[in-house]
Amino acid sequence: MARTADRVARRRLLQAASVAGLGLLAGCGRLPLQSPPRAARVGVLSPYVADDPSAAAMVEPLREGLRERGYVEGQNVILEYRYSGGQNELLPTLAADLVSRGVDVIVADKHDAILAAKQATSTIPIVISTHADPVGSALVASLARPGANVTGVSTGNVELGTKRLELLQQVAPSISRIAVLSDHTYTPTQRLVEEATVAARALGMEILAIDVRTPADIPPALEAALRAGADALNMFGDPLSTSQRGRILEFAAQHRLPAVYQNRPWVTAGGLMSYGANNEALYRRAAYYVDRILKGARPADLPVELPTTFDFVLNLKTAQALGLTIPEQVLLQVTEVIQ
Repeated sequence: MARTADRVARRRLLQAASVAGLGLLAGCGRLPLQSPPRAARVGVLSPYVADDPSAAAMVEPLREGLRERGYVEGQNVILEYRYSGGQNELLPTLAADLVSRGVDVIVADKHDAILAAKQATSTIPIVISTHADPVGSALVASLARPGANVTGVSTGNVELGTKRLELLQQVAPSISRIAVLSDHTYTPTQRLVEEATVAARALGMEILAIDVRTPADIPPALEAALRAGADALNMFGDPLSTSQRGRILEFAAQHRLPAVYQNRPWVTAGGLMSYGANNEALYRRAAYYVDRILKGARPADLPVELPTTFDFVLNLKTAQALGLTIPEQVLLQVTEVIQ
């Protein structure tokens, strides 16, 4: 009996020592409580109005691309949205606010937003979601070696200018003077106008470039284009033009002006045709850059990518209203027909 009692006593003593030892280890920090990993914070800087379709057209593919890479909004990633509502003067303040909140990376769309982010920080990585000419606009040193803290995707719109005018001429062979409305202080459209001017000259046509700075400039600019003999339009996808899409499309329809645009929303809203990079694919690809950066890659080591998917969208109802017969060689290139 004495031996049994001794064994029981020793077992209790060992159990007590074990519990005490665990307590000491915990007290010494050997067994810390495991806190959940911090969610990545991604700033999204957009020049659009928050509820505008152009804003959703950027954000939704970006979210989808992040989900494909295992990011769940509100769990392991937090998206901080900032919209300027078309007021570019607000972008520097919005960019500075994202920087002050310590975001891990900023995704910026279009030139002014990207520039504002770049001026706000030289250390936080910046991902370009779309831009016509990041090299020509001095946002990156080169496509292959961006340098500094900016990288992402380009629309290639400068290089596509010739293709758009070729298609417009094939669809409306009688045109000779094409109006271009653009903000001459907006660097990407300067390059687009230059490219279009050279391309039009080679095709035996003329570009009539009219400077616009604010929404109020659009109506008189369109009237001026008519007085100058413009018989077609070539519209860019800059934020100013996009914000006045309805007004421009109405004018083109009223005056029976064939027009070519850079992206699909213009055509689904009644425009004649568009040719350009698939923006949804570009926004989704921006998520790839966010993922790489969050996993430790440096923006300077991630080359800027050019688009690989292009959309040629044609609105047949609009073509009929304009009295245009679409040549077969053009129809064969169309990727989507709007009836």
